[in-house]
Amino acid sequence: MHELSICQALLTQVSEIAASKGAVSVQEINIDIGVLSGVEPELLSRAFEVACQDTIALGAKLIVNKIPVVIRCRVCEQLSETRPNNLSCPACGDWRSVIVQGDELQLRNIVLERPLPGEIRRNAHV
Repeated sequence: MHELSICQALLTQVSEIAASKGAVSVQEINIDIGVLSGVEPELLSRAFEVACQDTIALGAKLIVNKIPVVIRCRVCEQLSETRPNNLSCPACGDWRSVIVQGDELQLRNIVLERPLPGEIRRNAHV
């Protein structure tokens, strides 16, 4: 399952961001997954539960935004949302199209918990 290695890489990135911001924990991780990315959101969610053990993101909520496929036709220049298994232009029917969105996998944002001013940090996972 490559979703586990994706989660591990994601958590490395999140941990680095959290450390640079002085966070004590990660509350929420928001990611975009295109339907053509090759990543199964359900499997990613299950792998996330395993991967975040013993990290600053333990207990964090993973929010997955599924991004639809959008193409631009090279013939008529029309932008169209389409099905993953049909990348021909819905407007003119031509097959010469460019994927504009739908193949991405990216970190959108994270919600961090930072210590209050003057608060002593104990047992921080950073």
